[in-house]
Amino acid sequence: MTEVGIGILGGGYMGKAHAVAMSAVGAVFNTPLRPRLEMVCASSELSAERYRAQYGFSRATSDWEALVADPKVEALVIATPQGTHRAAAEAAFALGKPVFCEKPLGASLEDSRAMVAAAEASGCVNMVGFNYIRTPASQFARQLIASGEIGEITWFRGEHTEDFLADPQSPATWRTTGMANGTMGDLAPHMINGALALIGPIARLIAEVETVHATRPGGTVTNDDHAQMMCRFENGAMGQMYFSRVATGRKMGYAYEITGTKGAIRFDQEDQNALWLYRMEGPEATRGFTRILTGPAHPDYEPFCQGPGHGTGYQDQIIIEAKDFLTAIATGQSIWPTFRDGMEVNRIVACALASSTSKTWQDVATF
Repeated sequence: MTEVGIGILGGGYMGKAHAVAMSAVGAVFNTPLRPRLEMVCASSELSAERYRAQYGFSRATSDWEALVADPKVEALVIATPQGTHRAAAEAAFALGKPVFCEKPLGASLEDSRAMVAAAEASGCVNMVGFNYIRTPASQFARQLIASGEIGEITWFRGEHTEDFLADPQSPATWRTTGMANGTMGDLAPHMINGALALIGPIARLIAEVETVHATRPGGTVTNDDHAQMMCRFENGAMGQMYFSRVATGRKMGYAYEITGTKGAIRFDQEDQNALWLYRMEGPEATRGFTRILTGPAHPDYEPFCQGPGHGTGYQDQIIIEAKDFLTAIATGQSIWPTFRDGMEVNRIVACALASSTSKTWQDVATF
């Protein structure tokens, strides 16, 4: 059995999720390539050592360049804020190392283009962390659409809504500073990626981006709280999306509705183990949405549990990502979503921001 030394940049929320995933993925999926937690990097030596001891890494550092350059770190996972992504990825690619980068791909479209160029010039495996589209239910939705089960897609509605800043008295933090950390930089990329995966490329759009609470205890808010967007997909389907961090009552509102000429699909991440499917067949009196509980018959479910309806959770999404990353490293072939896929999401974000400023429809191809 072959091992690969994993270095994780960042030990906080997502750093922990990736460390846990790398520890579990071999047992869950019986991957031929097994990860070894080699080194973790954090903002201080104290926190890095704490993460090392907690997660089971061999070593720790507060120097990201040392992490990337270490010969025992054979693949890099970037789990830090957007502004740190580009430099770390470029350094790793220059050394011929595979990179998994949390979304969004860099702090700007310029960053993501540079990261794609570095990845493709190096020939290294690269992947972006869009975890929600990897639930067994959403993977199954993609299969249903691709197989023509609900016919030609005519309409899509998607949202990524949460309420972690719904209270105007919540204090200002790094999340309320800089557009890269706003709703269009933080939440919107997940649903935009989902729309691209489920429906296909977006041709044009019009958007409104807004700050609801301009000031908070401790500072001024310099980024957006919520945004709405209408779009037209290249396949002709109409689309609507809404993104918010001030959506009171919503905890993980990654949800979509898809209408086709033969049926429809509904999904809500707050009930992530169920997919609602409508088929336009049979007597009208017996038609209706069917709630499908995910189970071993659905993608990437059975390795976690052999019982249908028992369900998977958030951490399992990250384990599925780890499996795909290890498979890509083992085969030398990047697996969707690649850095180029991440850049396509950033193009939509840049287009939406420009549309909000100009208050006009924008062609995505011009970005």
